[in-house]
Amino acid sequence: MDEHLADDLADLPALLEAVRQYAEDVLAGVDSRPVVNGARPEPAPVPVPERGAGLRAALDEFTLRWAPGFSGSAGPRYLGFVVGGTTPAALAGDWLTSTFDQNVHSARDSAATALEHETVDWLRQLFGLHPDHVGAFVSGATMSNLVGLAIAREWLGERLGVSVAHAGVGALGAATVLSGEPHSSVYKALSVLGMGRDSMRLVPKLPGREAVDVDRLAAALDALGRPAIVVANAGTVNTVDFDDIAAIAALKDRFDFWLHVDGAFGAFAALSPEHAHLVNGIADADSVCVDLHKWLNVPYDSAVQFTRRRDLQVAVFENAAVYLGLPTSVPDFVHLTPETSRRLRALPAWFTLTAYGRDGHREIVERDVAAARRLGELLAGLPNVRLLAPVRLNVVCFAVDGFTPDQVADAVTAGGETFLTPTLLDGMPALRAAFSNWRTTSADVDRVYRAIANAVAGTCTGAP
Repeated sequence: MDEHLADDLADLPALLEAVRQYAEDVLAGVDSRPVVNGARPEPAPVPVPERGAGLRAALDEFTLRWAPGFSGSAGPRYLGFVVGGTTPAALAGDWLTSTFDQNVHSARDSAATALEHETVDWLRQLFGLHPDHVGAFVSGATMSNLVGLAIAREWLGERLGVSVAHAGVGALGAATVLSGEPHSSVYKALSVLGMGRDSMRLVPKLPGREAVDVDRLAAALDALGRPAIVVANAGTVNTVDFDDIAAIAALKDRFDFWLHVDGAFGAFAALSPEHAHLVNGIADADSVCVDLHKWLNVPYDSAVQFTRRRDLQVAVFENAAVYLGLPTSVPDFVHLTPETSRRLRALPAWFTLTAYGRDGHREIVERDVAAARRLGELLAGLPNVRLLAPVRLNVVCFAVDGFTPDQVADAVTAGGETFLTPTLLDGMPALRAAFSNWRTTSADVDRVYRAIANAVAGTCTGAP
C-alpha cells in the first residue's frame, strides 16, 4: 500500500475529525464571509502530483488555494439562482452517502434501493401526486426534465405504433411540444432526445403573465390534430408564475397529449396551505420534474422525476445485461434512468424528511416566501426601483431605472453581501432575487436590501 495511503488509514479518526472541524468552521462563518469572493485563481496548467502528500497536506492546500474562491451558496444571501442550502440532517445524510458508497442500481446486494423507493414515495405524498406516480432520483432538474420528456417521446411512438427506443427517433417523424414559458433545460432535453429544439412551439401567454393562455393552448392542440407533448410550468424562473395545470389537464378529455409538469421549485408550493392551490391538477400529470437541491435544501446534485407510465420508462432506459438483472414488476433503478452508476442521492433527502418532516419543510417554504415579500416591499419603496411582477412566491423580479442590471449586480457582488443575477422578462432587462435557503431570516433580508439600496444610490461603477 502506498505510504501516504497507509498512514491516512491508520490516522483516519483524527483526519476525519480535522475535516469535521474545518467543515464546522466554514458553516459557522457563512454569515460573515463574502457571498461571492473575488479571490478566484485563473486556470493554469499544473502537473499532476507525482508523489502525494497525504490528506492533511491536501486539506491545507485546498484551504489556502481553493476555498477562498468558493461562493457562499450554502448561506441565505446567495440569491442569484434558486439554490437551497443543506439542512443539518441532509448534511449528515450526504456524509453517510459517501461513507457507505452504495451504487443504487440493483436490489440484489443492498437495502439502498428500498430506501430510495421509500423516499420517492414520501416526496410523491409531499407534492400531492397521484398514488400511481412512481419515480427515481436523478442529478437535477435538467435530467428530470430529460427523463420525463424521454418517456413522453416513447408515448408519442406508442400512439404511432412504433417504439422509438428500438427504431430510433427517425421512426417518430416530427414531434410537437407546446408550452408557454419553457425553461431552458427543456430545450436542452429536446436537443439531446433528438426531437430538436425546433419541435417547441410557444403558445401565447396571458397578458402581463408568464402563464400560458389555456384557450390558446386548446386552439393549438385542435389545429395540430395529432398527439403532442405539453410542458406546463409550476413556477417560472423569473416571476414564479404558474400555469393553470388543472385546466390544462382537463383538455385531455378533448385532445390527445402527454402532460409534463416542470415543477423544479414551484412544486414546493404544495407544502404551504396558502399556496397549495397553485399546483392544483399536478396529480393528473403524466410526468413531473422536481429539483430537490433547491427548496428541499439537500446538497447538490439531487432531483426526482415522476411518471405514471413506468412501462414506457423501462422501454427507454432498460439496460439489458444478465449480470445487472432484467426488469421485473418492480424494476431496478438501472432500468429507469440514464445512469447505471447511481450515487445514493436519496439518503440526504431521507434524513431531512425524517428529521424535520412535512411541517419543518413547510416552515422553510413559508419563511422564504415571507422573506421575498419583505424584500419586494422594501425595494418598492425606493424611488427608482420597479417591481416587474407581483412577488407570487419566493422570487423578486425588479428593474432599476438609470442602471443596467449588470451594473447593479456587479456593485452588489463587489460588496460581498449578496449575489443577484440579471435576466430578461419579455425582453426587458431585469434582476431577480430568489429565496430558498433554510437559514434565511429577516436580518438577511435587511442586509440584502441595504446592499441593493447602496448600489441604487450610485455605487455602481460606470453608472450614468
